[in-house]
Amino acid sequence: MGSLPESHAIRVFVAGGSYAGVAAAVNLLDLSQGLTPRQNEETYGFHDDFKTFDIEITMVDERDGYYHLIGTPLALADSEYAKKNWVKYSDCAGLQFPNIKILQGSVANVDPEAKTATVSDHLTKEISTHKYDYFVAASGLRRVWPVVPQSTTRKQYLLEAERQIQNLNNAKHGVVIVGGGAVGIEMAAELKMVKPHLKVTLIHSRDKLLSNENLPDETRDVALKVLKEGGVEALMSHRLASTKKVEATDGSVKQEIEFTNGHKIFASEVVMAVSKSTRTTSYLPESAVDEEGYVKIKTNLNFEEISNADYHFAAGDLVKWAGIKRCGAAMHQGHLAAENIHQHITQQRTGKAPEFRTINPVPPMIGLAVGKQAVAHNPGSGTTYGEDVAEAYFRGDLGWTICWNWLGLAGRFVKAEYPKKADAPKSEL
Repeated sequence: MGSLPESHAIRVFVAGGSYAGVAAAVNLLDLSQGLTPRQNEETYGFHDDFKTFDIEITMVDERDGYYHLIGTPLALADSEYAKKNWVKYSDCAGLQFPNIKILQGSVANVDPEAKTATVSDHLTKEISTHKYDYFVAASGLRRVWPVVPQSTTRKQYLLEAERQIQNLNNAKHGVVIVGGGAVGIEMAAELKMVKPHLKVTLIHSRDKLLSNENLPDETRDVALKVLKEGGVEALMSHRLASTKKVEATDGSVKQEIEFTNGHKIFASEVVMAVSKSTRTTSYLPESAVDEEGYVKIKTNLNFEEISNADYHFAAGDLVKWAGIKRCGAAMHQGHLAAENIHQHITQQRTGKAPEFRTINPVPPMIGLAVGKQAVAHNPGSGTTYGEDVAEAYFRGDLGWTICWNWLGLAGRFVKAEYPKKADAPKSEL
């Protein structure tokens, strides 16, 4: 298929409704209406003879709403924040357009040669087939509880979160968080901040936190320092061997936690914060992914090895690309995928050579919320920390406001509503 038919609207199918998928959809919507895409910081250059076109965007997600993944550590500790952190798609004003259709379900199969995608409906399990002109893979990675909630509806999620919150509220013998990666650190810190009366202990099998990330030891040491300043106890070089329920002297039940070094501690609740991510790309041909299930992409986010590769894009956590997986990078890639689709459409309609936006290998960088403070590392400024860093990176709500505004989910894009790069490092969240 070397050209686009002009007899119908351009059909774009987006697999996934998190940061990358939503970014691709909303920026494409802007471009189709001749508007500079909402995530641009400079005016977009349109072809004089091709400024608007009809578009139909179908986005498929297993959840019934936009869920702010970064907010999970706080959502599972604070009931009010939990309500804010999941917004049903039907309540996102910025997605309420007749040419955006959102389906709750799972993508079962994609045929790149025929340009068709099959979807299994969340409720009925019925299979439907959708023809498309462009495809965006943005379904991310599947993560385990409690790294992310497992619910697919907001109603179920609120029940799931509340059960966890109540269990933690009643943890008279304290809470142990297992895993000293970003998830474990943030979970322990947010829990201690919201519930200062709880004894919170983080255990990690290595001698340094963030041991799976390519970060300098200074960042790891600062993360431990700030964590302890927030009142969290930390046991390093402690590998979990077993847990078992025992009766306390007051008749209550607690967990006996034993480590491979023979050390034992007790707690009411043990929370596994070890992030075991699995692929979500089983709907794609094997030639499209590497041995771990990550999509092989070119620098313009096109698939590398697939039929009609020019019409297929991938963005977000599921791409095979250098760098720590971050929501800022996912939104950035979704935005660039939208622009590159528009460039390709412009070429098909006008013959003008496309000016594709490209991505470069991403150096290690991180923004880590640690209670009232944050720890950040990027190549430009090195490792920084403090309450001012927390404000710059997370705005007091674990980045919810930054991401919500940057994606324009409250309504029609207004440039002045969006934070400037200098005081909101979105690409580093």
